Amino acid sequence: MKLRKNALVGIAVAATSVFGLAACGSNADTDSGASGSVAAGEGITVYNAQHESLAKEWIDAFTEETGIKVTVRQGSDTEMSNQIIQEGAASPADVFLTENSPAMTQVENAGLFADVDKATVDQIPAEFRPSTGKWTGIAARSTVLVYDKNKISEDKLPKSMLDLANPEWKGKWAASPTGADFQAIVSALLELKGEAATDAWLAGMKENFKAYKGNSTAMKAVNAGEVDAALIYHYYYYGDQAETGENSNNVTPYYFKNQDPGAFISVSGGGVLKSSKHAADAQAFLKFITGKQGQEILKNGTSFEYPVGSQVEANEALVPIKDLEAPTVDPAKLNSTQVTDLMTKAGLL
Repeated sequence: MKLRKNALVGIAVAATSVFGLAACGSNADTDSGASGSVAAGEGITVYNAQHESLAKEWIDAFTEETGIKVTVRQGSDTEMSNQIIQEGAASPADVFLTENSPAMTQVENAGLFADVDKATVDQIPAEFRPSTGKWTGIAARSTVLVYDKNKISEDKLPKSMLDLANPEWKGKWAASPTGADFQAIVSALLELKGEAATDAWLAGMKENFKAYKGNSTAMKAVNAGEVDAALIYHYYYYGDQAETGENSNNVTPYYFKNQDPGAFISVSGGGVLKSSKHAADAQAFLKFITGKQGQEILKNGTSFEYPVGSQVEANEALVPIKDLEAPTVDPAKLNSTQVTDLMTKAGLL
């Protein structure tokens, strides 16, 4: 059933015409309809740190279904969360979408999220949303170790992510420590094993790993034989394989499983700002992307992330999420500030 049928038909047509592909990390506003800010009652503004292509598909389908216009501001997780906190109650954002959950927790701890509507919460299993109910999971990504299959046999791989801090892995593995992706993995380690164990692992990491800027670059280094393995998220491998495979043909993803910290599943988040002047429309958008249609868009798209809502199964190319044997982590407890402090102390940032 359409939420609106008449009043915003003209806007719906305009809204599907242009999304705008701002570079990740930029502050540019992109409007799914005509240029300019969204007037009261005419639509919503989304601060988006998710994949631009996925957000575009969600927004186009939502606007077609409802007639609600969407304006987008694109940036990274931490860039967008810091901006929302700086703007406070004056933020023009109605909805915030992320790739990883620590940025959501940062905004939640600032008291800036409204409660998520129960109908939306009910679409998402408890393991993919925070216990607080102030935001919800919208997608997920699994930690993997991609390794050079021409150099290493699977029986020689570490049994745990923690083993990467051992001397035998010195100079053999890569990561991108400055990104929100990797910091979310460390956040999970901190929650699961505590500060002392995290401190020790980060110290071992500092001794052993090679730093690259970006997960794709780290995987490319493994593929080129520069290092034996890299700790990244799964979708970088599957996305490259679905295209040319030129950066991944020599590598294979390895899943730690067994509730290991290295089997952590990072939840991408979505929340409605308490200051939103279009709260009903913002809640409708969040319900749409976590509903069956929104999650099937994710499944069939090019991001290769895991659906988490409305019982939609993962893309057939992926290992089923139930087989990942991930540890249980409450996304509301992932602390980005403490993690960056610990990583700075270890000399990784």
